[in-house]
Amino acid sequence: MSKVKEFCQRKNIEVSAKRYGVDALGAMAQGLFCSLLIGTIIKTIGQQAGIEFLVNIGTYASQMAGPAMACAIGFALQADPLVLFSLITVGFSANELGGAGGPLAVLVIAVIAAELGKAVSKETKIDILVTPAVTILVGVGLSYAIAPPIGAAAISVGQVIMWATELQPFLMGILVSVIVGIALTLPISSAAICAALGLTGLAGGAAVAGCCAQMVGFAVMSFKENRWGGLISQGLGTSMLQMGNIVRNPRIWIPPTLASVITGPIATCIFQLKMNGPAISSGMGTCGLVGPIGVYTGWVADMASGAMTAITAMDWAGLVLICFVLPAVLTYAFGLVLRKIGWIKEGDLTLESADDMVKAE
Repeated sequence: MSKVKEFCQRKNIEVSAKRYGVDALGAMAQGLFCSLLIGTIIKTIGQQAGIEFLVNIGTYASQMAGPAMACAIGFALQADPLVLFSLITVGFSANELGGAGGPLAVLVIAVIAAELGKAVSKETKIDILVTPAVTILVGVGLSYAIAPPIGAAAISVGQVIMWATELQPFLMGILVSVIVGIALTLPISSAAICAALGLTGLAGGAAVAGCCAQMVGFAVMSFKENRWGGLISQGLGTSMLQMGNIVRNPRIWIPPTLASVITGPIATCIFQLKMNGPAISSGMGTCGLVGPIGVYTGWVADMASGAMTAITAMDWAGLVLICFVLPAVLTYAFGLVLRKIGWIKEGDLTLESADDMVKAE
């Protein structure tokens, strides 16, 4: 057993929830963002502007989702170059065979293929043949064997959530909004979770509401401490920047979470806000305005298919209120109450600068 442990340490193979559930999952979301998501945005811009060149670029980028996710996972697992480049084929096969649940299939299969590839890397004199062969054979073999059932299972779970949201929009609006919003602020990837489950439709709209509540909420609530830099870095970046402060004082998480409790059911029951764009957009919130853009691309797609006749003023009002106005107003109001009773004190929401982090180390 000790020899196996020593071998894994030498090969940098770390079997842990953090390595796979945080590092690999987060990297997968970045890979998906740099392919499918940005491709969809570029394609939509091209379609709206009538620029075929942009449409083609967006299409090419979207088609590279599987390879991009797998390479990102390999990078997070600190795979050697031969393993990393071999994962391109693995990602393509897993995503293709996984169908709509491809992202989850890519995550599972790329992790296994990468770790086995790392295990044999530089162990033979013909490494340039052995390492790619092992990585690709294992990865593609697993893609044929388990990608279809993994994809089907992921989509089934997502469909149950979406079905339940349609059936009970108030209750599920709250649950989906709160859970996905919390996942966005935690050091895990809400975007990857939504992508893996194929979370779209009304449930996707609730997820967008929860993510926006966290990002815009923290940005506005902490404006006194962090000013414009904090407003932009959290509102258009990520509320995960507050995790250190949350660990020190968990009560600062109450205002944006309460805001998501309110905005979730408003999104599902009043505005019928649906995410019919890419599922990953459901878990991005206002990061790069990806959530609102995803809702808009869904509207465009619905109009093209005939499912929607026009984008109404009510649609725009719902999008602006759910993504920006209500998260800001509600979180700020709840934050004032908690400051008044002493649960949130001066400096509790101050973000660490790069210099502060270096000094702490």
